Amino acid sequence: LLTGQAPYKTLTNSSSLLCFTIMSVSAIISVVQIIIAFLLTAAILLQQRGAGLSEAFGGGGAGYHTKRGIEKILFISTIVLAILFISSTFIILFLNK
Repeated sequence: LLTGQAPYKTLTNSSSLLCFTIMSVSAIISVVQIIIAFLLTAAILLQQRGAGLSEAFGGGGAGYHTKRGIEKILFISTIVLAILFISSTFIILFLNK
């Protein structure tokens, strides 16, 4: 090191600091988006299928089925996770412009 020089470079330009902040927010949202994608996949796979072949051959009840309990929670959480996933995608899209 030469005398009179700082051993580190400071960020004095506000635009470079803003760029660094946007990049770090984008990275955090990307990690959150991956977590949401795994949770969304799990919520979709845990839901029961529709009537299937059993109702086609006379099994089961009427065509309408009321969701209750954990089935209703999975249904609502799937919708919420899908909205969060799409929203995070648009946020990353706008941050990277």
